[in-house]
Amino acid sequence: MKGAEWYQADEVAEEYEDKRFSRGGRLIDRREKQAVLDAIGPLEDQNVLEIACGTGRFTVMLAERGADIVGLDISAAMLQQGRKKAQNAGVADHLEFMRGDAGRLPFPDDHFDTVFAMRFFHLADTPATFLSEMRRVAKERVVFDTFNARSTRSVYNWLLPMGSHLYSRADVDKLLDEADLHLVDAEHDWILPYGFYRKIPGAVAGPIRDLDTTIGESPVGDYFASVSYWNTRVE
Repeated sequence: MKGAEWYQADEVAEEYEDKRFSRGGRLIDRREKQAVLDAIGPLEDQNVLEIACGTGRFTVMLAERGADIVGLDISAAMLQQGRKKAQNAGVADHLEFMRGDAGRLPFPDDHFDTVFAMRFFHLADTPATFLSEMRRVAKERVVFDTFNARSTRSVYNWLLPMGSHLYSRADVDKLLDEADLHLVDAEHDWILPYGFYRKIPGAVAGPIRDLDTTIGESPVGDYFASVSYWNTRVE
């Protein structure tokens, strides 16, 4: 099972993006970044916090587009990779990386316009606590994604038990209600789980992704989607 110690290891941080976002994983990277941009909207002068920012894929992207952004993560090794990425992109002076606990955010109430987390809630041991903290420091919007229980992701979890938490729609509704968040929009995608795409070459992944998208856009697509992107507003 992948735990906090695994995640914070130097060698994991160094290989993280190459293992997940090369080959067919490039399609995942592109889709996740678009989901964040679609949810947050115009970025100029937006004050943004990213929870579990990892190697800074989203943090740097949003800084390049004009956001004033803080990336928070528990792993010093991951944050170091993010700082290198920010230096290479020329935005190191326009963002901040911090090491911290997502369950006890070191910020006052209503401090950020938007708070978001990608690739986090499937590993969250106390999701209600984390979402409550995100909502506390958010003034306008909270964005996050989940892996879905009623999908091929459940088979993937069974074959490779890594402790990923899967959510039903009822689970998400309960979390939102307890955190006093209002659902604005949700996008559901990826009939096939992420792990499948990471294992195949990009030239093969492209046509398969086209078929995946076609099924996803059909009447049964939302029902079988393995990932959901949730865009919520503070009430």
